[in-house]
Amino acid sequence: MIKRFSLLLLSLSLLLASCSEYQKILKSNDYELKYKSAVEYYQKKDFSRAQALFQELRSVFKGSARGEEVNYYYSYCVYYSGDILMAAYYFSQFTTTYPLSKHAEECEYMAAYCLYLYSPDPTLDQTYTQKAIDRMELFLTHYPNTPRKDTINTLVNNLDLKLQEKHYNNAYLYYKLRHYRAAVVALNNVLTDYPDTPYREKILYYILKSNYRYADNSVESKKTKRYQDTIDSYFTLINEYPKTKYLKEAKSIYTQASQFVTKK
Repeated sequence: MIKRFSLLLLSLSLLLASCSEYQKILKSNDYELKYKSAVEYYQKKDFSRAQALFQELRSVFKGSARGEEVNYYYSYCVYYSGDILMAAYYFSQFTTTYPLSKHAEECEYMAAYCLYLYSPDPTLDQTYTQKAIDRMELFLTHYPNTPRKDTINTLVNNLDLKLQEKHYNNAYLYYKLRHYRAAVVALNNVLTDYPDTPYREKILYYILKSNYRYADNSVESKKTKRYQDTIDSYFTLINEYPKTKYLKEAKSIYTQASQFVTKK
């Protein structure tokens, strides 16, 4: 018990001493000391204290060689603080301010990567997903031989899959709402925009179902043409996916559509 109490007192004393030392550095007019201390805090992963010092030093060393390093560290402090969107801003600002810096490529990558991290769930608005894709493609334009190329391509693919899921869900929503004609148009648009989408089989299936529902709910004079569209969409699905998991229901739809067309 006494030993634990002694350790607690020691820890408290060290903490107080650390706080006192930090306050002295904050109040100091010795900017070289502040820079050295900020780097030390950064290296110790004490990003909160490092950020406060670098924030002041940004204006002090503005326009100087030291300013480049200050802004580099500051951008990472913001990143490690968890403010991803602001970190993207500061990394981007760094590349604009210091285009010839040895950190320029890294910071441009980090600006794009922060937007990647900020990209939301596919159920939400995908504005920042598209911004991340645009920023990564711009990065590859600036650095076509970058060793980060494979990483960038993987990240872009991940973002693209989000967009595909979002567009598929939007199109499928028309089907759920029983707007079958709109569903057919929207689903076909997804295939046009993303011909290799992993949702392709599912999309072709819902085009078939939408065409069938659309025909079934049509006035008598238009049913033949719309059931024929259903038959066509059946063969599109079967030709691409002869062993589709939707085969049983697809065949049932085809049979009913064919029977109506044959009668006519």
